[in-house]
Amino acid sequence: MGVFPLSCVVQNYAWGKLGLDSEVARLVVGSDPMAVVEENRPYAELWMGAHPKGDAIIKDNRIPQKTLGQWVAHHPGCLGSKVKDTFQGQLPFLFKVLSVNTALSIQAHPNKELAAKLHAQFPEHYPDDNHKPEMAIALTHFEGLCGFRPVEEIVGFLKSVPEFHALVGNEAAEELRGSVGTMGQALRKCFTRMMNCEKKVFVDQLNMLVKRVTEEGKDTSGSNGELLLRLHSQFPGDIGCFSIYFLNRVTLEPGEAMFLGANEPHAYLFGDCVECMACSDNTVRAGLTPKFIDVHTLCEMLNYSPAPASSKIFPCIQDPSDPCVSLYDPPVPDFTVMRIQVPGSVKQYLVAPLDCAGILLVVHGEASAASAAAHSDLALHRGSVLFISANESLTLHISSPSGMTLFRACCLL
Repeated sequence: MGVFPLSCVVQNYAWGKLGLDSEVARLVVGSDPMAVVEENRPYAELWMGAHPKGDAIIKDNRIPQKTLGQWVAHHPGCLGSKVKDTFQGQLPFLFKVLSVNTALSIQAHPNKELAAKLHAQFPEHYPDDNHKPEMAIALTHFEGLCGFRPVEEIVGFLKSVPEFHALVGNEAAEELRGSVGTMGQALRKCFTRMMNCEKKVFVDQLNMLVKRVTEEGKDTSGSNGELLLRLHSQFPGDIGCFSIYFLNRVTLEPGEAMFLGANEPHAYLFGDCVECMACSDNTVRAGLTPKFIDVHTLCEMLNYSPAPASSKIFPCIQDPSDPCVSLYDPPVPDFTVMRIQVPGSVKQYLVAPLDCAGILLVVHGEASAASAAAHSDLALHRGSVLFISANESLTLHISSPSGMTLFRACCLL
């Protein structure tokens, strides 16, 4: 019984897209036509995994365990021996779909060492001791902030946006301008200065900037005006609005990805993506949020390595053994994601066995799936989610004329 369908938990965070504008909601309705979607409710995240805050329900009443977490605890061998031993019998990743309507907070995730320290000191803000590297793969046009811009771009904004210069201050701005070998240090000083500004000072400067950009009208690219006004309308008076002058604006087209390692500052702005991450809930926030802000920890931990936006796009590679599979294999052991695109000309496709457990999501197409490890054939359609134990395969008999698109999260050690 190592292959079975899952019913997954939806998180209705305020930043999510509303009703059927949300890819999350559309996938939920695809998998369960009886599901009720409220048009004014945000559908932000679909959690596919065994995290205690969103453990997937097993959709097979012949299985005694009710949730994926319970099933893995009873059958740790389903993970595959390497994963079971490396991750102490736990599924090491959480797989998600995100539908972003308004910006998520500017944040970074700690490495394992810092996570252990933060969890011990402030368990109410940092609920576990694990790191949280994550990868987003765009399903629609997707926008985010990621990593520090090249220094010359930041220096350009310090010149063209006097309100930004006022928060950083002359001394730190000059230091950044003159930095050659000490860029990281100078960048840290500038960012820390801005983040520690008194509230009244930065609110006044932000109001002046918003007024100026609004009055300037047409070409405000010198002050990143369009994004500034959008973020200010979502989070008025928030220091995070100024982060657009420090951080790269990255846009992804469907199938493109970004990987966010430890200490990488980022914020998702708009769009739909699949996301995979280590199984953790540790987030250090710094703006664009009403939640707890830990400015000191954030400024200390960040990776102050400037790099262009183009360098933030994470390349996928063609699987040498299967032309339908693109591999997104980040430099961490916790997870790998495969995008499986089966063309319309192929009517039978083998989802190959792996030596680790995986979760399969259908984003397009329909098929009947047969597996020796399932009680019976499974009907797959848009929004279907399956758990596949280690060493189990699945044969898809595809009925949709335009083929299928699936994503599979796994852990290739």
